Amino acid sequence: MELVHTVEGFRKALDGERCAGRTIGLVPTMGALHDGHLSLVRRAVQECDAVATTIFVNPLQFAPGEDLDRYPRDLERDRSLAEAAGSRYLFAPSEREIYPREPLARVTAAAIEDSLEATSRPGHLDGVATVVTKLFALAGPCRAYFGEKDYQQLAVVRGLVIDLSFPVEVVACPTVRAPDGLALSSRNAYLTDAERRAAPVLYRALSAGEACIESGERDPTTVSRVMRDFVGTEPSVRVDYAEARPGDQEWRLFVAAWVGTTRLIDNIAVPVGAGPLGAGPVRS
Repeated sequence: MELVHTVEGFRKALDGERCAGRTIGLVPTMGALHDGHLSLVRRAVQECDAVATTIFVNPLQFAPGEDLDRYPRDLERDRSLAEAAGSRYLFAPSEREIYPREPLARVTAAAIEDSLEATSRPGHLDGVATVVTKLFALAGPCRAYFGEKDYQQLAVVRGLVIDLSFPVEVVACPTVRAPDGLALSSRNAYLTDAERRAAPVLYRALSAGEACIESGERDPTTVSRVMRDFVGTEPSVRVDYAEARPGDQEWRLFVAAWVGTTRLIDNIAVPVGAGPLGAGPVRS
């Protein structure tokens, strides 16, 4: 695997692969790789000729007082994991390499700036949109792999591809979970042992909302309240939001909560279009 630190080197490497007739898979991450990230790399390896994993802790998507400075970083560990998963390139630029000056142009995720992560973390999705735009511009035609755990981020990325006409196919991949249901996240490393035991309440709350829908409930406010109340059964966890978003074929359930000082998010899909109560659970 080739480790690339410069914008020019990254662009040239992927241009060279395409000139040789090979297809490109792109896996953007902020590092601190876990099995969720590696599942994206492995999927890309199956579907593309050459895979590039990127590691960049993007300051634009952190608000003042958030965990930018303490976000876990271990490049050598990430390099080893990405290589073992089959990545051919690891692009790990410095902040100055990506932002050589204060950005003159930023991308705004205007269409969803009024809910969920956009409300709880103002500016976060704009930061995501800006850095993904830069990565797509550097990578060129490719398939880009994103996990469904960060569902609003996935929606932003899909919108970018449509609105800015990027030659990129966005591939959504299922959330990877621990055996107790906790969605894998780099921030899980912050949890103490006691907090780790409490954290699966997020997934259990989503499951409670799913059961409510499958019992026939179709009022989003009621389903949201069920999830919020379930999170409240864990004294050490403080809910940020719990929301049910209905659709014709499926509902998407969202939850975010503070586990100690660590903020975690999760979501699942619940199908409702195959009959009066849907066709059973499909969790992602």
